[in-house]
Amino acid sequence: MPRLLELRRIEKLIADDSRFRFTVISYVLILVVYANLIVSRSLIVGFVVFVLYFLINGTFLANAFLRIESLFLRWMFAFLLLIMLLGFVGWLVLLAYNLGTSMTLLVLMVTTTVSSAINRKRGRRNVTR
Repeated sequence: MPRLLELRRIEKLIADDSRFRFTVISYVLILVVYANLIVSRSLIVGFVVFVLYFLINGTFLANAFLRIESLFLRWMFAFLLLIMLLGFVGWLVLLAYNLGTSMTLLVLMVTTTVSSAINRKRGRRNVTR
C-alpha cells in the first residue's frame, strides 16, 4: 500500500506541471538521448532515460485523457498512446526526411511538446484517486 501511495504522489507531482519543470526535464532527457546516440551509445543510460521519458510523458497523457481508471490502467493506456504518438510523429518525419539521429531528436521534442500541451489544456483538473 505505501508503494501505491508513493506512485500516486509521483503521478500527482508530474501531472501538476504548472511551472513546466517536468517538461523541461523531458527536454533535458531528450538531449541526454541525443548525446548518448552520438557519443557513448550506452545501453544503461538509454534504458534509464527511456523509463524516465515514458514516465513523465505518459503521466501527462494519462492526466489529460484517463481520470477514473486505476493507476496501473491509466499508465498502461497512456504509454500505449505515447507509443502511438511517437510512431505517428516518427512516420511523418520519415516521410519528410530519413529518420537519423538528429531527426530522432526532433521526433522526441515534438512528442514532448504535444504531451505537455495536451496535459496543460485538458489536465487542469486535479488528479483523481
